[in-house]
Amino acid sequence: MIYKRLVNLLAEQFGLEPEEISEDTDLEELGADSVDLVELSMNLEEEFGIEEMGEEDIASIHTVGDLVNYLRTQLDQ
Repeated sequence: MIYKRLVNLLAEQFGLEPEEISEDTDLEELGADSVDLVELSMNLEEEFGIEEMGEEDIASIHTVGDLVNYLRTQLDQ
């Protein structure tokens, strides 16, 4: 399941427990800055086998739910 894999990846990257993260969690609440987002995008590319995320894609993602939807779209293509 995309959501569970994503939450585990986010929890590991930001030093949180998976239970602390929901689809409504804003990435800024996780303490993500621009460097973290670049690192996250590389981790997502590796974990999910998606193509490189563009700056526009990264800028349009604000919550964990946004990220789940983005991943679903990429994996369906």
